[in-house]
Amino acid sequence: MFPITPRHNPRLSESLIFFFIIVGLISYFIIGLETVPHIPILLGILLLIAYGIIRRISFKSLEGAMIAGASSGMGAIFLFFLIGVLISSWMISGTVPALINTGFSLISGTWFYGIVFATTAIIGVSLGSSLTTTATVGVAFIGIASAMDASLVITAGAIVSGAFFGDKMSPLSDTTSLASNIVGVDLFEHIKHISLTTIPAFIISFIIYVILSPDQTASPQNVLEYQDALLSTNLISWTSWIPLLILVCCTIFKLSGFISLAISSLSATVLAWVVNDFSWSEIWSIWFNGYVGRTSFEPVNELLTKGGISSMFFTISLVLLALGFGGLLFVTGIIPSILSSFQEKLRKIRSIIISTAATAIGINVLIGEQYLSILLTGETYKGIYEKAGLPNKVLSRTLEDAGTVINPLVPWSVCGVFIADVLGVAVLDYLPFAFFCLLSPIITILFGGRKVSSK
Repeated sequence: MFPITPRHNPRLSESLIFFFIIVGLISYFIIGLETVPHIPILLGILLLIAYGIIRRISFKSLEGAMIAGASSGMGAIFLFFLIGVLISSWMISGTVPALINTGFSLISGTWFYGIVFATTAIIGVSLGSSLTTTATVGVAFIGIASAMDASLVITAGAIVSGAFFGDKMSPLSDTTSLASNIVGVDLFEHIKHISLTTIPAFIISFIIYVILSPDQTASPQNVLEYQDALLSTNLISWTSWIPLLILVCCTIFKLSGFISLAISSLSATVLAWVVNDFSWSEIWSIWFNGYVGRTSFEPVNELLTKGGISSMFFTISLVLLALGFGGLLFVTGIIPSILSSFQEKLRKIRSIIISTAATAIGINVLIGEQYLSILLTGETYKGIYEKAGLPNKVLSRTLEDAGTVINPLVPWSVCGVFIADVLGVAVLDYLPFAFFCLLSPIITILFGGRKVSSK
C-alpha cells in the first residue's frame, strides 16, 4: 500500500467535489490551454496544500506526504535515466538504425498498422517491458511511418497497444507479476485467465489496424532515400544486432529491467567505441545529450537525433510532481474516503467489476502511476471479491485490463509522459488510436457478468 496515513477523513461528497475539480483543472490546462502537464499538476499541489491547511493538517505532514509519494517512483526514475542512455547508445552502436533499415526492407504499406501492432506485441511479450519496447522498436516504427507517409498518430497508437499487450501477457512483466501476487493468484493461471479478455481485444484491434492501413504509401524512391541516408551514417553492421540480442537474453534469464538495460547499454557503448570509432569523450557526451544525426538527408537526421539522459528530464520532473500530488491526495483523505465508500456499497457481481475497473482507471487519472492503480485497487477489493464469492483471478484480470493498459492514455501519467517524449506524439493525439488499451476495460466489464469457476 501507499505508505501514507490520512490525516483527515472527508465526507464522500467532499472528496468527489475535489476529484472533479482537480480532473477539470488538469483537463482544462492541457486540452483547453495546451500547456505542459507540469503547470496544472503544480497548481493542483498548491490547491491540495491549501485544503490540507484549512483542514488543520500540518505543513510538515503535507510535505512528508509529497516526499513519500515522490519516493515511490524512484525505481521508475532511475529506469528512465537508463532508457535515455539505452536509446543514445543504441544509436551509436547502429542498433536503432539497423532496426529501421530492416523495417524498410520487410514492411510494405499493406496491413502496415496491423503489422506494427502485431510485431510490437510479440516483442513486448518477449521483453516484458512496455517502456523498453516503445523506446527501441517503437522508435524504429515511428521512423518507418514517417518515411512511408503513414499517419504517425495511428502508428503511435499501434505501438502503444502492442507494447501494453506484451506488458499484460508476458510472464517477465513486473505489472503482470504484481497483479497476480497482490491478490494471491499463480502467475501462469493469471495469464491464462486474462487471455479471455486480452485475446478478443487483440483480435479486434488487429482487424481495425488492418482496415485503417493505407493502400499506398510513399514511393520506393522515397524509402530508398531514407535507406541510403541510414547507410551513409556508417553505423550499421552485423554487430549492430548484438545489443538487442543481449537484451533478449537478459530477459530470458529473468534479470531485472534495470540490470538488463544497463548491460545492453554498456555493450552498445563498447561496440560504438570498437566498431564505429567513437571516442570516449564523444560517447559520454552522447550519453548525456543524446545522438545528433548529421546525414545529408534532414528527415533521417530528425529521426536519429534522440536519447540521452537530458532527454528524460521532462519526464522525470513530471513524474515527481504527479507522485507528490498523489501523496497529497492520500494524506488529505480524498482517495481513501472514495475507496472506502466502494467497499461499503458493492453487492452485485457486475457492479463490483465495474467499480474495480473504475477505481483502477480513476487512480491512474489522479495519480498517474500504474503500479499504485494495481496495488491500491487490489488491496481495496480483495475482501469485496471474497464476500461476493468471486475468485481472485477475476480481480487480478480486472486490475490488468483497467489498470496496466490505461496508464499510457493519461497525459500526465508515468507511461504517458515517457511515451509522448520518446515517440514525439502527444498522448491526446494517439489516444483515440490505442484501440487495444481502450477495448480492454470495456471487454472486461462486458465479460465480467459471466460466472467464473474458482478452480
